[in-house]
Order: sequence, then structure tokens, then C-alpha cells
Amino acid sequence: MRNLKMTIAYDGSRYKGWQKQKDTDLTIQGKIEAVLSKMTEENVLLVGCGRTDLGVHAENYIANFHTKCAMSSDTMMDYLYQFLPEDIVVKSMVDVDERFHARYNVKSKTYVYKINNNKYRDVFNRKYTYHLAEKLNLTEMRKASDALIGSHDFQSFINSKSKNKSTIRTINYINIIEHDGNIDIEVNGDGFLWNMVRIIAGTLIEVGKGNLEASNVEKILNEKKRWEAGPLAQAKGLLLRDVQY
Repeated sequence: MRNLKMTIAYDGSRYKGWQKQKDTDLTIQGKIEAVLSKMTEENVLLVGCGRTDLGVHAENYIANFHTKCAMSSDTMMDYLYQFLPEDIVVKSMVDVDERFHARYNVKSKTYVYKINNNKYRDVFNRKYTYHLAEKLNLTEMRKASDALIGSHDFQSFINSKSKNKSTIRTINYINIIEHDGNIDIEVNGDGFLWNMVRIIAGTLIEVGKGNLEASNVEKILNEKKRWEAGPLAQAKGLLLRDVQY
């Protein structure tokens, strides 16, 4: 039995997220599993590195699956390229140790939230960035982000419907980078709760707009109340950039 590790890029605009669902075929996992199952003539179960929400994108999403299929990795990739929709591409596929697990072996993930902070929206990137004409104060946003670094209880920064037993996570770094009016909020951590990165982004945007003091972010963490934090930022601005093992 082979264990194959895949690196996948996808435009999540028209999908209901990564995870396969019973009531729709518009999921990334569902689309790839269907093609893999047809190709291998097996019932393939694809293991992903985590869930991405409806409308969220990925540059280097990691998944793995087990198969008895003897096709070469290159042949499999060509087949996938031919039969997957144009908004999903398998960038690489390699044989790995049978114990490798795309989700359980993750050490950290890097997400990027993209903001177009220019006066006018970019018609070519409008599906992948959140447009905000109001100028953001990056100095205050960076001050606010400092309070989130380290291990904390992120109860204030998750969707109220989250089923996670523990809400303690570790943020390794947050970089806020600006270039020609485009802002990237880069967040790296050991794992993320449901909507956590988008709520962090929404909170930092509120700080940048002057609606929230940077010094209040530590208090928001300690209060452990979702309504104390900022709004949920739009899904289209979020991108899973990389996964570290």
C-alpha cells in the first residue's frame, strides 16, 4: 500500500470549503476524491491538513491518501490536471512513509489575509482580496498583533459553534506587510480554530480604522467573549499559504 502526499492549490470562490459534505458536491475534498477514485478504481479517502471555510483559498494545501495503484506520480498528476476543474491544481505528489498523516503531523500553518487598501478596488484581484478604501493605521495594527503572539486561550477569536474541546493555541508570529497599498496580514501558528484567522484579521482591521484601541486586544483575549473581538473578515481575503511538518 502506497501513501502519497499531495500539494494542492485552489481558488475557493465557488466552493463550500475543503471538507466533503453530504448535501453538495462543491467541496475541494469531494472533487479530488472523485477523480482519484475513478483513476485508481478504489474508494479513495483523502486526508487533509485541516479545514478551510467556504470561499477561502489555498496556495499550498497538503493532503495524503493510501492506494494500491501502481501508476507513477507524474502520470497521476497528469490525470488529475486533465479531469479536475480549472480552479484546482495538484502541484506535486510524492510517495511518503506510510505513517505520514497530513493533519496529525502538522507543526505549523501560515495563513495570509489580503487587503486592498487603495481608493479603488482591483478588478483583477477582487475575488482574492478584501477592499477597504479607508486608510489603515499599520503601526497600531502591529502593536495590537503583539498581544496575540505566544500561547493563549483564543475563546474570543472563534466562531461560537466551534466544537473544539481546547481553545488554547500558539501563534508564532504575525507580520503585517504593506506594498503599493496592498496589505498582507501573515499569521503563523501551531493550529487554528474555526474562523480564528478571519476574526484576528477583523479585529486588527478595527484597530487600523481607529474603532478599537491596540491596548484593548490583550483585554479581549483575557475576557474570552467572542463579542469583544472584531467582526469576521470576509472569506475571500484569506489564503492558506503553507504548511510546515
